Amino acid sequence: MLSLRRLNTFYGRAHILFDLDLEVGEGEVVVLLGRNGAGKSTTLKTIIGLAHAASGEIEFRGRAIERLMPYEISRLGIGYVPEERRIFTDLTVMENLEVGRQPARPELAPWTPARLFELFPNLGEMRGRRGGMMSGGEQQMLTIARTLMGNPLLILLDEPSEGLAPVIVQEMARTIRSLRAEGLTVVLSEQNLRFAERVSDRAYIIEKGRIRYRGTMDELAADEAVRAAYLMI
Repeated sequence: MLSLRRLNTFYGRAHILFDLDLEVGEGEVVVLLGRNGAGKSTTLKTIIGLAHAASGEIEFRGRAIERLMPYEISRLGIGYVPEERRIFTDLTVMENLEVGRQPARPELAPWTPARLFELFPNLGEMRGRRGGMMSGGEQQMLTIARTLMGNPLLILLDEPSEGLAPVIVQEMARTIRSLRAEGLTVVLSEQNLRFAERVSDRAYIIEKGRIRYRGTMDELAADEAVRAAYLMI
């Protein structure tokens, strides 16, 4: 479904991603692991078009997207959940959801507020609450729900467990597994290896903008040397 080949991204003169290669199959949950500053968020931002790819190729369902604008990429079926959440704090839950609405796609059942409230029961109990009056975990759920209103085929999650209470992290893991069961493809960036192990099929490890490891979660769990070299703080 998604392919990155020899991808290079800069911020000004700073070279952030170096000849990065990554493949994601339809229906997979793939995690990009690494320490702070490794290039995880930049990878997701480059896919969605918020960071410019200086060179290399990004293909989504066989179509080149590295020169498209973010709104064009979104319309093709890629959703993005930023680490900062970026909900509209002055809008209610229902109004935030309406902002994200896009037409249904034939490949998957369309997301509606009713379906989203089944996935996130807490949101259903606060439909009229403004985003600025919600907890961090509730805002994270709202951001994902708003993205799902765009009926994506692929969803990018940037540090979904960051800063959340343990009980909310468990709920987030359940949500990602539910999305996979619905047929969505998921790419997430994470530092929390335990969380990644609970939800992911395969892992890539990035360090200083380069892919250092790729394999299944079982293979990574069995490779203590790789975990110690690239994931231990």
